[in-house]
Amino acid sequence: MAFQSLSILFDKIQPLDRAKMEKAAQHINSLVKPIGSLGRLETLAIQLAGMPGIEDLRDLQKEIVVMCADHGVYDEGVAISPRNVTAIQARNMLQGLTGVCVLAKNSNTHVLPVDIGIDCEPIDNLLSLKLARGCGNITQGPAMPYEYAEALLLASAQLVQQRIVAGVSVFGVGELGIANTTPAAAVISVLTGSEPCDVVGLGANLPIERLRHKESVVRRAIDVNQPDVQSPLDVLAKVGGFELVGMAGVILGAAAAGVPVVLDGFISYASALAAVQMAPSVRDYCIPSHMSAEKGAVLALQHLGLQPYLHLDLRLGEGSGAAIAMSLIDAACAMYRNMGYLAKSGIRFPALLH
Repeated sequence: MAFQSLSILFDKIQPLDRAKMEKAAQHINSLVKPIGSLGRLETLAIQLAGMPGIEDLRDLQKEIVVMCADHGVYDEGVAISPRNVTAIQARNMLQGLTGVCVLAKNSNTHVLPVDIGIDCEPIDNLLSLKLARGCGNITQGPAMPYEYAEALLLASAQLVQQRIVAGVSVFGVGELGIANTTPAAAVISVLTGSEPCDVVGLGANLPIERLRHKESVVRRAIDVNQPDVQSPLDVLAKVGGFELVGMAGVILGAAAAGVPVVLDGFISYASALAAVQMAPSVRDYCIPSHMSAEKGAVLALQHLGLQPYLHLDLRLGEGSGAAIAMSLIDAACAMYRNMGYLAKSGIRFPALLH
């Protein structure tokens, strides 16, 4: 089904099935263990069981969609890596050489890189949703026209539908884009009503003496563009970037299909904030993989109301944290499917433990 408009996309997003979740909780409580002893693994299994797009917690095919794009704000000196690293790493990703690819392979997860705005000629065998080669410099004007943002959001959500037809039932989001912690910080600042100094971090090893400059760039971008906080898509279009829009589309598309989407780190939090503000029920489908080491991570997750599963000081991006968290989904499903029943075990737990 094609999404012809945002309203059609949003209307497809339904709350979790509470009856199925209650049944799943009863099943988990009947397994051969003290009640609640597997902690958040139990909560995760119950969340998955309530998703209408998940028929059975077995044989879930997992895929991380990595949105790749460049940023005009790179010209403001907010990153130390060469801009062409985005294109280089996209090619490396196709060969399975990047961090997310190695970690995803370890959890039997497919990685799908997407060119949604890399500043380069088309890359052979790389799926493209590109409307332009890199977005605008947000200190001088919007990252993109609103119409581009809407088109890319719907196209990314539609991509999820296509991948579901291909058999995928668990999605993750990741990104490639040199300088993209700057627009992500701007989006988070606007959507949480926070000052840039509370959100902006060092990104990929920016020297600490340049942090104040990066904060000023974010502040200038917000002042120049005056994004409408009541319109998350306007915020993404004005101070975000192509891959942030793409990830928001994947998050919305997964929720519309009733399947989970595993968030990565700081950049994905910005996209998730926008998606949840567009359609609040989206939050029920988000699985926060890890606590990013970027400065504004805690603030963003607090506003999302999500508690990450992993604390590993990760800051690579690419979807690397989401790739590791896919193993937690496998573990939750294995627990749900394969554990024996307490009633058949011969064990009688004392009332205090049960």
